[in-house]
Amino acid sequence: MTDHFTPVAQQYATFRPDYPAELFDWLAAITPHRAFAWDCGAGSGQATLPLASRFEHVLASDLSDAQLSSAPAVSNVTYRVAPAEDSGLPDRSVDLVTVAQAMHWFEPDTFHTEVRRVLKPGGIIAAWGYNRLMLEHPEVQRLLDDFYDRTIGSYWPSERVHVENGYHDLPFPYARIETPTFMLEKQWPCEHLLGYLRSWSAVARFQSIQGYDPVPSLAESLAPFCDSSSKLQVKWPLFLHVGKVE
Repeated sequence: MTDHFTPVAQQYATFRPDYPAELFDWLAAITPHRAFAWDCGAGSGQATLPLASRFEHVLASDLSDAQLSSAPAVSNVTYRVAPAEDSGLPDRSVDLVTVAQAMHWFEPDTFHTEVRRVLKPGGIIAAWGYNRLMLEHPEVQRLLDDFYDRTIGSYWPSERVHVENGYHDLPFPYARIETPTFMLEKQWPCEHLLGYLRSWSAVARFQSIQGYDPVPSLAESLAPFCDSSSKLQVKWPLFLHVGKVE
């Protein structure tokens, strides 16, 4: 696993969207026990905090110390710098494993071996993510699609293809559970949208290689559609894979 996000840890913590409360309510409802959850690839805690309000204890692990250091301190959360494939958890100690927008970075066979080791019998694993953002304004959508495909398109890590495919090309060796549909929806001012773009791994890689930030040029193009009082309706359909260890 490669750490792509330490350079943008603060942007990630500030500008990445959180997830619908209904998702965590549903996961808690289908998990037989709520003693311990492992949030793997936790980043700066977008899934960790909702889990902490529903489970007695949460381990949030990530490869990036900078990411975890940007997450809020919570009394029942332990943060640990560790690869997904080697959590340091005891055998059969976990009720729920969550992976939010991160499973495409893992070595799949080793990770799933680790999940099977740490999950209790009947324990649940849930992996989800979101793809391109969708906006109601067609011209803003066109500008963002052009930025995604042309400006930074060649700078996406190769693992990004798994997100584009909704993880359907990744192994998921568990007894599958049928899932509801969830949608991420936000009302963002343009400044927040631009901050979100700067949390993308491809933008960080572009800046590292080219030596300048590609976002200001996009900001100029978006300026006619933005003012201090306007907000953009932003949506991301979530894809979700949930399974049970027998």
